[in-house]
Amino acid sequence: MSETLLEVKDLEVYYGVICALKGISFKVNKGEIVSLIGANGAGKTTTLHTVTGLIKPKHGSITYKGQDLLHVPAHKIVSMGLVHVPEGRRIFQSLSVYDNLVMGSYTQKDKAEIKKNLDLVFSLFPRLEERKKQMAGTLSGGEQQMLAMGRALLANPEMVVMDEPSMGLSPLLVSEIFEIVKMFRDAGKTVLLVEQNAKKAMSISDRVYVLETGSIAAEGAAADLINDERIKKAYLGE
Repeated sequence: MSETLLEVKDLEVYYGVICALKGISFKVNKGEIVSLIGANGAGKTTTLHTVTGLIKPKHGSITYKGQDLLHVPAHKIVSMGLVHVPEGRRIFQSLSVYDNLVMGSYTQKDKAEIKKNLDLVFSLFPRLEERKKQMAGTLSGGEQQMLAMGRALLANPEMVVMDEPSMGLSPLLVSEIFEIVKMFRDAGKTVLLVEQNAKKAMSISDRVYVLETGSIAAEGAAADLINDERIKKAYLGE
């Protein structure tokens, strides 16, 4: 029996009078990669922002490791082991690569643990080690995405929430980023992934939820949904 790490139930979110999430429910089990896919405006990013405490829902519950997250401030959620890699990377452009990474460890007190996580980041992203003294703003788009993902690992998370990690990257780099997401799972992390590139996301995921205008339209094992004719037609361009 899989251990449920994150459980979202009947989540409703409004922007003013507009209902962005219409009572969605989903769960993420320990050690899984779970993807949320759907068209622009379906509510994917809103879901992640609500899970990580950046938006407060009107109704519903969010539990992480059995603890209620709804009244926990966003910065405390990080120290509980749930870390958000936002869309658009959001790195500190005027700091070095190394300083950006160390900023990710601000919730950590154990220096040996920080060193272990830094070693893990450099093993996953050798380019970051090569460029650790370089200003982050001078990195390529792909390297900046790697830096954002690496910074998340310095918080020693149990679960990483990623929003559009492949956005704006070349096809070659997109493949590399998805391989790295798989390495996160191999390193013992659980991943909740929002991704516009549905085909790539489904190819590395254990399970998938399909969002349509704030509701979950389909869910299931990625291996099953990737062969579903309706999903293929609507999201995979086939």
